[in-house]
Amino acid sequence: MSILRTIIKRPLNAAGLDLVRYHPQYSIGQYAYISSLNIKTVIDVGAHTGEFAMMIGEMMPGVSVLSFEPQQVEFAELEGNLRTLPKAQAFKFALGERNETLDLHRSAFSQSSSLRTMTELHKEAFPESAGESLEQVEVRRLDNVLSDVAIAPEILLKIDAQGYEDKVLAGAPQTLARAKAAIIEVSFRELYEGQPLFDSIYRTMHDAGFSYMGNLYQLVHPNDRSVLQADALFVRL
Repeated sequence: MSILRTIIKRPLNAAGLDLVRYHPQYSIGQYAYISSLNIKTVIDVGAHTGEFAMMIGEMMPGVSVLSFEPQQVEFAELEGNLRTLPKAQAFKFALGERNETLDLHRSAFSQSSSLRTMTELHKEAFPESAGESLEQVEVRRLDNVLSDVAIAPEILLKIDAQGYEDKVLAGAPQTLARAKAAIIEVSFRELYEGQPLFDSIYRTMHDAGFSYMGNLYQLVHPNDRSVLQADALFVRL
């Protein structure tokens, strides 16, 4: 597979182009059920450049969106994209269980950047993500950030934290208690060192009163097609 990738990439690189992992845009069709939940506020953790925010804003015009993205370059693009949404706000923080400053492992594929170290499995499956640099970021507890922010229910919490989901949830018990639904990127194999897998996230959400309602999107290993990650939907029924 790596030889084929090299053969394909060589003429692209010569032309100043590159072959990178395809990351599908969020599809309104996949996420349409969310519109039936009377969501008024979306908390978008790991917003990147606003892909999810833009989709949810199109699906539910007038929804309030609070987006969190710690990476400098991506945050600047996020702020620009959110100007098209009338009720959106961007926060340049990573989220975790305590307020601190940490080194973010910035991946060559920026959507794979994480506060945890990438495993060899991740690099094997998606070698374009393997290049890394460190970027110091401010980490905040979500409950602290939102303590003075007026939030209208119902609330949707979306977490795409590249293996740091357990830490985000640990810093957000009050926010989670107020949420109607959550979309959390979960992993079934360890793509980042020490990350929680699906079973752990499921137990946390079940104990918080949520029902698991299935997956909205799945990412598979390009070689054996085994499922590596999914966007899991949890709803308080």
